[in-house]
Amino acid sequence: MIYALLGDLHSSIEDTKTVLAQIQQTASDAEIIGLGDLYECTVSKKKAKNITNLPLQKAAIVEDEFEELLTFPSVRGNQEERIMNVTGIDRFTTLPELIEIDGATIMHGHQFQWNIKWQPTFPTFKQQILFFGHSHESGLYHKNKKIPINITFGKPISLQEKQYGVNVGSVVDHREWCLYDSNSQTITFMRA
Repeated sequence: MIYALLGDLHSSIEDTKTVLAQIQQTASDAEIIGLGDLYECTVSKKKAKNITNLPLQKAAIVEDEFEELLTFPSVRGNQEERIMNVTGIDRFTTLPELIEIDGATIMHGHQFQWNIKWQPTFPTFKQQILFFGHSHESGLYHKNKKIPINITFGKPISLQEKQYGVNVGSVVDHREWCLYDSNSQTITFMRA
């Protein structure tokens, strides 16, 4: 099966439209799945600790044009969690914390421990691949270490029979996403 994985949209209409158009052009048969942080919370982490019952329109960037683009399943990111915390609404509780697909687990990544250099420590996972986002930096990881490869966007990478972490990058600002072929066990970092 072919999957198009995209995360960290942060309510960006233009970046999201551009990425979805590229997915349609290059992998129209792919199942699209979001990796969370679909929306942008406008309340900082620090301020969010002391705010409750804020109206949704004051807590997040929510526009009809953007929401019409969200036709695919997604996991819940930290932005959605913060929006729920400051508004008291449960709008995003239906978004799961993780999704299992062929040979892979999908999580946003805010659940991991991140060091000061933004390198993650992954939780234990059973599947061969853990797809995530959160840091907005594309990368391939093995045993909690980033593999020092130069990513060539659009060039498939064959995975060996090991466990990998794959950061798909961010739609916002970078227009990055990842194509995953579960049959051939390849990932392809993409940039629109």
